[in-house]
Amino acid sequence: MNRFAQLFQNKVLWCTMLAWITAQTIKVLLAVRRNRRFDFRWFLETGGMPSAHSAGVAALATSVGLQMGFHTPGFAVALMFALVTMFDAQGVRRAAGRQAIILNKIIDEVYSKGQVSEERVKELLGHTPIEVIAGGFWGCFMTVLLFRL
Repeated sequence: MNRFAQLFQNKVLWCTMLAWITAQTIKVLLAVRRNRRFDFRWFLETGGMPSAHSAGVAALATSVGLQMGFHTPGFAVALMFALVTMFDAQGVRRAAGRQAIILNKIIDEVYSKGQVSEERVKELLGHTPIEVIAGGFWGCFMTVLLFRL
């Protein structure tokens, strides 16, 4: 079997991708319901419920554990990667998003006085702990479901 065909049989890859895609789709559907409009860019944005990053890395760790065993070094690496990613999603990225909001307020105030012509800083939002936990549970759930198929 050639290497390209092997990609289609890689359960770890497919579980990870499907958990991320479905979590991102849920996030977009919730935004459509909340805003009563659709914006394709929401598929590429960060922040929101559930965390697609958390869903993806939780699915990665769970699927590695199910396929290779929860006692293996591969699972340990995947789990630590998931924990660091989830911590970053709700910690560092969230703090950076808050700082961007404050910087934009400062830029707006200084700009209104004609003192600066800078562009606004992009406000990339991180996740609340609940969004990260929900994404993690979604990733684990999707993986267990897909491994049963």
